[in-house]
This record gives sequence, structure tokens and C-alpha cells, in this order.
Amino acid sequence: MTLRIAILPPDASRQRVLTPKHLEELSQWGEVVCNEYGANDPASIRKTIEGAHIAISSWGTPSLTGDILEAAPQLKAVIHAAGTVKPIVTPELWNRGIRVSSANGPLGQGVAETALGLTIASLKNMWKVSRETRQGGWADEKKRVRELFDVTIGVIGAGKAGKHYIKLLQNFDVTVLVADPFVTPEQAEAIGASKAELEDLLSRSDVVSIHAPSLPSTYKMINGERLALMKDNAILINTARGSIIDEPALVAELEKERIFACIDVTDPEPPTADHPFRSLNNCILTSHIAGSVTNGMYRIGKYAVKEIERLLNDKRMDGEVEEKDMAFLA
Repeated sequence: MTLRIAILPPDASRQRVLTPKHLEELSQWGEVVCNEYGANDPASIRKTIEGAHIAISSWGTPSLTGDILEAAPQLKAVIHAAGTVKPIVTPELWNRGIRVSSANGPLGQGVAETALGLTIASLKNMWKVSRETRQGGWADEKKRVRELFDVTIGVIGAGKAGKHYIKLLQNFDVTVLVADPFVTPEQAEAIGASKAELEDLLSRSDVVSIHAPSLPSTYKMINGERLALMKDNAILINTARGSIIDEPALVAELEKERIFACIDVTDPEPPTADHPFRSLNNCILTSHIAGSVTNGMYRIGKYAVKEIERLLNDKRMDGEVEEKDMAFLA
């Protein structure tokens, strides 16, 4: 039997994550079938997945309903070359015993690297130093520069991105706190952090980096009451989801010029043209660049190929998602 691997995204989407080299690697294991219909509609996906043993999905792939899956009765796994699997997962996948993998891991690496960059740049006061020097000044803002040394970093959420951020912080002489209801003190210690309750973390941290998923329980979790707990001159970084922060409450806190914020995600996106995040001097606003963009997207393609290799070698996939995980996944 020839292994059949179906690439569900149409050309434009596929080329964002899979290079010709990735397709060549996949072809060593069997027949690679690409979506030639130029669309993500269910009919095109059904034609592409027909007879497949493994499928690769990505952003834009529709829910894999029973009607689609009937075309691939031998389908063993879906490798989602994107973040959350919620857009594609249906009960029919679990009922048919089809395994599912998410690329949240490589996406999380990019998010963590961005958060680390924002951490260093903000502690260094680079944003204000740059503004001052461009305006003809030199040393006033330099007095407020801090190093990533002997400070406390609070990490909210220990998923893929949060854990990788904590891993990166092990290269520095800092104290790391983590707030995550699903992480035990022992698990926190194993990854290089100390478990803390959210309020305690906010009150003790010099930098707070948000890596929690967007769930009903995290909606506007960082509200006015909790923002008020943060230290003077503390830095708040959000590379997770905009819905986690009560934005009017953050604006009110920033207007006091007491804390500094780096905001990569908003709710909704993009923010309005007159949103205060765009004009506040103590807020850096970026356009959802954390995670994989441009050449970083190919990290996802490489990961998808490795996931299939693990699957074919009868190993558990690194990003494997089970039905029981769905309740607390972003």
C-alpha cells in the first residue's frame, strides 16, 4: 500500500508554511497530493483528502466534518500546520480514532523569542532612549535603563510559549514566577520557575509576560484591580490574546504613567485608528508579529514533516492533542 499524504491548504496558503524541500521530504514516504482546486471550501478539501492516510491542514482549513472524512476512510492523522486545532476538530475525528497534532510548539517558540526581545528592550528603556536621542537629547532616559539581572519576571500561562519563554530566561540571573492553574509547584520548579498565585505574581514582578490561552476563564483576567497590584515602573507584555486584558482599564493605568506596556495583540484587531495604545508614550504597540511570520513560518513546515516522521516511527507526536485537552486549549 502506498502512503498517501494530502496537503489540504491551496497553493497560496501551502507556500506560506511548506517549501519545495519539505514536499520533497514528504514524497520520500509516499504520494503527496496538493490541493489543486485553489480554495478552502469543504468540496475542495474533500476532493484533496480523498484516499489519504495522513493530512496536513493549516489556517483556513474548514472543520473536518463527517462528510469530508468519508472520503478518507483510512485517514490516521491530521497534522495542523498552524496554532489552535479548534477550527478543524470535530467529534467525527475522535470517533474515527484519527490522531491530531498542533504546531503550537514552533509557534510558541516565536512568541517566546518576541517576548524575550520586548523584555530586554523595555528593561533597557530603549524605546524612550531612542526617542530622546532622536530629539537631540542624550543621557536623561539612560538613567532609567535596567538590565535583565536580579529582577523578577512573572509568566502568566505555562503552555508552549510560556514554557519556552521560561526556558530562554534560564540564560539570565533572574527570578521567574509562573501563574498557571494547571501547573503544580513541582512542575514549575522542573522548568525553572516558582509557582505563584496571579495576584502575588503581579505584585512581585518587574516584568509580567502574558502567555495564557483565550478562554472564558481568562477573558479580561488582567483587569483594573489586578493592574493596580503591579509595581511602579513594572513592564506588562502581551503576546498572547487581546481579550485577556481589560483594555480600558489598562489605558487608565497607563495614563497614570506608572507602568509600561508592550502590546502585540488587541481585542479586536486591528485597534481603531484613535485607540490610546497608538499614542500613549508608555505603550509600545506592534501588529501581532509574535509567533511565526515571513520566514519563521517555515519552522511550522519543518515541524509538520518531523511530526509525520514521528508518527511513521510509531512514536507519540510532539504536538499531539487529545479529546480531553480541548476544554483548556486556546
